[in-house]
Amino acid sequence: MNWQKRKVQTLGSRVNVPSTVTVQGQHVTVVDQFVYLDSVIHSSTQITPDIMRRSDITLSAMQSPDNHFWKSRISIPTKLKLYNTCILPIFLYGSECWAITKVDACRIDALDQWRLRTLLGIRRHQFVCNEEVRRITKQPNLRAIIQSRRLSIFGILHVWMMKQMPR
Repeated sequence: MNWQKRKVQTLGSRVNVPSTVTVQGQHVTVVDQFVYLDSVIHSSTQITPDIMRRSDITLSAMQSPDNHFWKSRISIPTKLKLYNTCILPIFLYGSECWAITKVDACRIDALDQWRLRTLLGIRRHQFVCNEEVRRITKQPNLRAIIQSRRLSIFGILHVWMMKQMPR
């Protein structure tokens, strides 16, 4: 077993928790969070760290120097297809398991609006209401997408459980 790669996660508060523990004579690092299957597992059991990580990855994908096409004169429908194909899946990976709080919902809405405004080429100083941006792009609300993905998992589980029940 490679003990350098092993980690121990704290649960709850990190008050008086050492930075390393000894397991079978080997020192193992104690962490608050770690990435597993490309999702952040946090000791608080909140999904916020994973949402923040996904937001950062999405923002860097859209702001990458190689991605000049968001500012180019490509038509809006083409940009939307690129956005839905390349950018949206980055953020939505694993979202079926998210239990979103009200604060998380506000963050998601702000990120969603920023991305759509970037896609349309709307600058910060230009006043365009959120409803207008949504009308122009005809994009569903990101929170609604997350909710439908989450509910689809429950629907699949419900159908599976109904099949397992004896008649």
